[in-house]
Amino acid sequence: MPQWGMTIDLDRCTGCEACMVACHAENNLPTVGPEQAAMGRTHQWIRVERYWEGEFPNIRARFMPVMCQQCDAAPCEPVCPVNATYHTPEGLNAQVYNRCVGTRFCANNCPYTARYFTWFTPEWPSPLNEQLNPDVSVRSSGIMEKCTFCVQRIRRAQDTAKDEERGVRDGDTQPACAQACPAKVLVFGDLSDLDSEVSHLAHSRRGYRLLEELGTRPRVVYLKEADA
Repeated sequence: MPQWGMTIDLDRCTGCEACMVACHAENNLPTVGPEQAAMGRTHQWIRVERYWEGEFPNIRARFMPVMCQQCDAAPCEPVCPVNATYHTPEGLNAQVYNRCVGTRFCANNCPYTARYFTWFTPEWPSPLNEQLNPDVSVRSSGIMEKCTFCVQRIRRAQDTAKDEERGVRDGDTQPACAQACPAKVLVFGDLSDLDSEVSHLAHSRRGYRLLEELGTRPRVVYLKEADA
């Protein structure tokens, strides 16, 4: 089984948010509008956090993309009363939307604030309804959603490799956020393949995991700034 993971190079990120736009388009995410956002009801599977480094006048903005960390010891999984979220053999923290009853226990237990509740039935005014991805279901209101590393793309690459009677090669599949990033900040692949690009980057001396002290064992490795 491949073990999927991602590295995020913070030294490259410019905060352009192309990853957020690509995620919305690929995974059929609606926009909530300013009224819902003002109440804290944002809906985005990946966000780009901004923080400042240094003191005036030597100050600079830094950016950090944050999504579901696909934890190996995910605190969201054991609290779900209907087993709507579970760990796959490939290391993904999966979400079964049809099973979710919207208790939001998983969101309360997630230290990364990477799960989002669908407060309303999504709508896409014409012509936006024409761009919906047929490979991804349109979820109803009252359930929890999150990043899945674009699992539909992973399955497509695996099916193609099976038809061609070969294994999935490094670079055959990547989430929409990684594909859209102009600076190649996000690199996705099989962590168990020691020759893969993501595996080399994950073992870099610059690498660290977000809130690693909590023991959640995330599969997303951040690469700190070169001058840090």
